[in-house]
Amino acid sequence: MNTLEAFNQALFLMINATPSTPAWQIDIARMIADYVIYLVPLSLIAIWLFGDGNQREVAVRAFSVAMLALGLNQIIGLVWPHPRPFVLGIGHTFLEHAPDSSFPSDHGTLFATIALTLLLGGVRRYGMAILLSGLAVAWARVFVGVHFPLDMVGAVIVACVAFLLIAPLWRLCGAAVTGSLVKVYRKLLARPIERGWLSS
Repeated sequence: MNTLEAFNQALFLMINATPSTPAWQIDIARMIADYVIYLVPLSLIAIWLFGDGNQREVAVRAFSVAMLALGLNQIIGLVWPHPRPFVLGIGHTFLEHAPDSSFPSDHGTLFATIALTLLLGGVRRYGMAILLSGLAVAWARVFVGVHFPLDMVGAVIVACVAFLLIAPLWRLCGAAVTGSLVKVYRKLLARPIERGWLSS
């Protein structure tokens, strides 16, 4: 574990910005680290509003996998809290963050779960957009000093575990859950659906 932690810290220091890093690079990284996350809910909403039945089911499944994965992250953080770089006094920090457990990254987990589920569900355009955005966010959050690189690796592992745990449950009730949500959606947004503004 000591060797792995040493590697983690060394890799972090290779990526992490320093006071000599150009300000514009740090500003861009901060924006990516903070705001690109909003692409995830916007993508799921777009899939739901404009997609077909299969795409909607994949979107609901992606949301379910993400919620389970984030719950697993909380358990991991309680059982094995790992300090963030700035708590250990390592590197430089350019983004304010609570000194909670860094492993696994919640941001990384959210992107990994959504991208994995969308890609495997055949919603490739959105899945690739989320995957590429997630890679940018993973880099940015290490660059600005709030995560270690292995926090992102852990996020991918948790995403895969959550996907596998949801799979048997989804085979049993995924279609029914999605169908119920579609019924509610059609009642609430009947007018714009009738006018052709949204998918039915």
